[in-house]
Amino acid sequence: MPTTALIAFYILFPVLVIYLCRKYSFIDKIGAVIICYAVGILIGNTGILPEGSAKTLDLIMTIAIPLSLPLLLFSIDIKKWSRLAGKTLFSMFLAIFSIVITTFICYIIFKDMLPDSWKIAGMLMGVYTGGTPNMAAIGTALKVDPTTFIMVNTADVIFSSLYIFFLVTIAQRVFLLVLPPFKKTTVAGQEITGEEFTDYTGIFSKAKLLPLVAAFFLSVLIFAVSAGVMYGLPFVLSRVSANFDPTKYKLFEIAVIILSITTLGILASLVPKIRKIDKTFQLGMYVILIFCTAVGSLADLKKLFTMAPEIFVFVGFCVFGTLLLHVFLSFLFKIDADTTIIVSTSAICSPPFVPVIAGALKNKEIVISGVTTGIIGYAIGNYLGITLAYLYRAFLP
Repeated sequence: MPTTALIAFYILFPVLVIYLCRKYSFIDKIGAVIICYAVGILIGNTGILPEGSAKTLDLIMTIAIPLSLPLLLFSIDIKKWSRLAGKTLFSMFLAIFSIVITTFICYIIFKDMLPDSWKIAGMLMGVYTGGTPNMAAIGTALKVDPTTFIMVNTADVIFSSLYIFFLVTIAQRVFLLVLPPFKKTTVAGQEITGEEFTDYTGIFSKAKLLPLVAAFFLSVLIFAVSAGVMYGLPFVLSRVSANFDPTKYKLFEIAVIILSITTLGILASLVPKIRKIDKTFQLGMYVILIFCTAVGSLADLKKLFTMAPEIFVFVGFCVFGTLLLHVFLSFLFKIDADTTIIVSTSAICSPPFVPVIAGALKNKEIVISGVTTGIIGYAIGNYLGITLAYLYRAFLP
């Protein structure tokens, strides 16, 4: 298979997946991300890829994340953050604190058993603050092995599914035993559904396509500027400090570019014309699907079948350990059950799941706050995950 045909497949296959998810509800329930991972793993382990394709796939992965991040961040409205109820913001702080403590405990337990435990902790910090894009970005920044990435993601899918099942069934009744009930007020503002994040309708219309092309090229520009920061920073640091070691800096190069892109993407969202471009989040998620298909193709199925049980336990402890600690802190600070559940949902499973859980709780008032805290998680997840991973490695080797 020629390189151009290989690249074309990885670009076009996610389009087919998105179409099938829109057309068939049972496929949509499986999820585009999982399908792309699964097909990628199948392709990579059946011997149909040409020799030397790993370099092409690595190039696709290297480009996909830096291009997707700004697109995912352009639609962020920072001004809305200030309008969140105080208890919701505080509950989000408790959720973030809970995942920091939980990943720290896991790292201490598994650091001698899993050489990449500091990287795993960083990825889980990102995904349980934001979502899959954060896990992918942090995995790229920390140079995580594709098979390890798939192992962590597979375990995450399993435990997140169990977590969601618990939330939509008995969680509210259980938590009301220790947490106060939600006090309903007058519903105000726009009702949000899960389709806010997955609806590609009209993306090819002239009214939407031209602004999206502009947003894409802005994303390319941000990528280029961030690459300039990455290559220029050693020159600046060498002038500032006589003890600067360029060989050590190489370990942080990818982290620098990811954090630079995240920062510039957030700054661009402050410009109303950029923030109001429709479907930028969906375009960013499409690029993430390209990444998922490529990284799946590089995963070793034999290693997946012999998944290190430590990784499985690591992820499971992070999901349910975070939830339990969050509930305990909510009990101490008297945060109500519904707010605790919806903020935990936006952190552990990302904003698209918020309307689902709100529907199960029969409480539409919490949808907007849940979605907003989830978007904040997207914005800060990369900073937290990358920073904490390097801190764990530096001070607790």
